[in-house]
Amino acid sequence: MPIDPHSQVMPQSNPVAWVQKHSSLIPKSGQVLDLACGNGRHTRYLLRQGFSVLALDNDVSGLNDLAGDPNLEIMAADLEAGGDFPLKDRQFAGIVVVNYLYRPIVVDLAAALADGGVLIYQTFMQGNEVYGRPRNPDFLLQENELLEVFGEDLDVVAFEQGYVERPAPAVVQKICAVKG
Repeated sequence: MPIDPHSQVMPQSNPVAWVQKHSSLIPKSGQVLDLACGNGRHTRYLLRQGFSVLALDNDVSGLNDLAGDPNLEIMAADLEAGGDFPLKDRQFAGIVVVNYLYRPIVVDLAAALADGGVLIYQTFMQGNEVYGRPRNPDFLLQENELLEVFGEDLDVVAFEQGYVERPAPAVVQKICAVKG
């Protein structure tokens, strides 16, 4: 039996503030993609907000307790294995990406947004090496990279980059953008 996504979530699994701040912009009419969902902290949050969610990750075992939820589709896929983006023919009302960067699919993300769809993206950037993982530049955004990548095709609602103290010291970049 699936757990109630409306139940209290443990503090270490709380959604990031950026997602909480901007998720109300996502239209309720379509499905939200939680890309690289991990154990599903954002999936759980979005379900509690009344969204239909597609949770995608290489390992989806952390979502076993949610299996059977009628508002949740779970997909296991290795995005970095090569080949086409597995969701090329899908359109989403929202896409949430937190702490994940795989540059070859970035163009696919903008294309997967339906008109009026909202992208909420937060991940680490250069400078984070001082504070911990990731340290590999392949997994760290360059200055203004999200703005440059998504700014031409999407209407930017908010963009921030730099040092954050919470939930742990890090250097991050964040964007919220809407497909016009």
